[in-house]
Amino acid sequence: MEADAKFLDFLVKALVENPNDVKINRTVDEMGVLLTLDVNPADMGKIIGREGNTAKAIRTLLRIVGMKNNSRVNLKISEPAGGAPKETKVSKTVDEAMADLNL
Repeated sequence: MEADAKFLDFLVKALVENPNDVKINRTVDEMGVLLTLDVNPADMGKIIGREGNTAKAIRTLLRIVGMKNNSRVNLKISEPAGGAPKETKVSKTVDEAMADLNL
């Protein structure tokens, strides 16, 4: 296992309640290294953190590890199956909005 994946594995397993469910997939292409992280759905909140601050910190640390190894490291956190549904915003035209007001 490469240094960046080892570091991510150590860091994430220290944060989660279910360390046996942590899976890291490492791929390399012309853009650099992509680490894809899968965790137990119950642990997603711990990995993402309030307003995404934990995930941002993990990404920053991975970039530092990447700079040390002369590579660009990116992190993708896979959303678990059955995760929170994404809101779809339906916008109305001005005429439709005015009709709703019944003025």
